[in-house]
Amino acid sequence: MIKKIKTYTKITDFESIARRYFVNNFYDGMLTILGILLGFFILIVKEGQQTVDSHIVILTGFATSISMFMSGLSGSYISEKAEQKRLKAEIDKAMVLMTEKGEKEEDDKLLEEKEIEKAMLTVNFNDKNRRKKQILKKKSINKRRKAKTLQEKAERFASIIVSLVNGCAPLLGGIVPLIPFFFAIEAGINFFIFSFLIIFICIVFLGIFVGFISREALWKNIFQMLVAFGLTITVSILLLN
Repeated sequence: MIKKIKTYTKITDFESIARRYFVNNFYDGMLTILGILLGFFILIVKEGQQTVDSHIVILTGFATSISMFMSGLSGSYISEKAEQKRLKAEIDKAMVLMTEKGEKEEDDKLLEEKEIEKAMLTVNFNDKNRRKKQILKKKSINKRRKAKTLQEKAERFASIIVSLVNGCAPLLGGIVPLIPFFFAIEAGINFFIFSFLIIFICIVFLGIFVGFISREALWKNIFQMLVAFGLTITVSILLLN
């Protein structure tokens, strides 16, 4: 199984696609939940309430995270499947053209050989040569078919893994900020601050991770992600207020 996965990775390079999807969707999941938490936070501040029911925050966050999970999973699978079909059609078309071209070249070569034989009045073992060529041709076709089957298996496996990552990443990104609310029945302002702090720390780690992958300055990626974090908070507060 490990050997198969390594082979599929070499063929499709799904590792880099899955990594990119994870970073993007985990980040999207956190910012989505951040918007929901800000809504509750502003409600507490404006209404002058001391606390809010934790289960309401958790249920709202979970419902949103599950929606993102289903959207990411189904959307990615459908789009990847469509891409596979398109790629398969292109490969089949190319293989048919190559086979037809090869057959035509072989026929032309055989015709030329026959003409030369007639002109030179020589006898050779055409039948034997033709049989050898047919055997070699069958072997090459079988090899192509095997390669094609392996390609299809690799692409199918890649699409499943990428779809799972695409769905699970926003789900995880949405659940992690909700952790503080599992420890109390009633959540006050301090619980929201802890949640915002968790999102902040996760964004910093994501920025470091992206920096290592891209081999760019770590501060640059962290800064870009924190700018989006800050803008989300600012815009949400201005609109909700």
